[in-house]
Amino acid sequence: MTISIAHLGPPGTYAEQAAITYSNCLTQVTQEKSLLSPYPTIAQTLRSVSLGQSSLGVVPAENSIEGVVTVTLDTLWQLDNLRIQLALVMPIAHTLISCATNLEEIKIVYSHPQALAQCQKWLENFVPKAQLIPSTSTTKALELLKSDTTAAAISSQRAAQLYNLPILHTGINDYPGNCTRFWVVSQNNQPNTHATLKRTASHTSLAFSVPANVPGTLVKPLQVFAHLGINLSRIQSRPTKRSLGEYLFFMDLEADLTCAPMDSALAELRAHTEVMKLFGSYDVMSINSL
Repeated sequence: MTISIAHLGPPGTYAEQAAITYSNCLTQVTQEKSLLSPYPTIAQTLRSVSLGQSSLGVVPAENSIEGVVTVTLDTLWQLDNLRIQLALVMPIAHTLISCATNLEEIKIVYSHPQALAQCQKWLENFVPKAQLIPSTSTTKALELLKSDTTAAAISSQRAAQLYNLPILHTGINDYPGNCTRFWVVSQNNQPNTHATLKRTASHTSLAFSVPANVPGTLVKPLQVFAHLGINLSRIQSRPTKRSLGEYLFFMDLEADLTCAPMDSALAELRAHTEVMKLFGSYDVMSINSL
């Protein structure tokens, strides 16, 4: 059996790099082969899993500099049949790729909005007059560079090698500890391949909407977890897209769904929420340890 793994393309993206590493790990655990499938957007990557076109998807969830990847959260909320199997934390080292001979020649810099933001200070210092143009991925614009020597792109060293393009500068992200957390996502009726690695998972992700925007609406759900001693590692609000001022809340909890405190917490939480969605329990692993 071949397992198809969807990710943001074209080839050479950081998502593909995470998917390759995960694919190798999966082969060791299951002895099954996997096939990588690039998609034009993160949303399409997740929808391919929801529709059964792909067995798994690897999508960016959060960056240590720029925070959450909002399209990932929004699409998870919109789709009703997805679960998180594993989180992968991968170091990100950005590279400036261009056929220009020096920085003074560069008039345009392309990349994914997250990558542009992660290199904002470097860009201001070294190419302050360059126009920054967002693209759907860090590799989408690489094919344009050979025909325009005034253009550059922010991507990885691996991408430069894949597209046979010269590197002008490496390590241009503003903070050296830059890393991105990726989620490995499947349909919610699929068994978690990595559940056998440990008896309990380290994290659980969920999201909920509240009945009304009134004082104490968010305090009550938070108190549920505080009273039961369950730590929140992340909370993020996103607009419901129904009306200005209405929000969804996404949470990462340091507990497994199967533990007794979580069972009690979820029962209480339902009384304070309008809609609640569970995205599953999973482990968080460094990509260097896989």
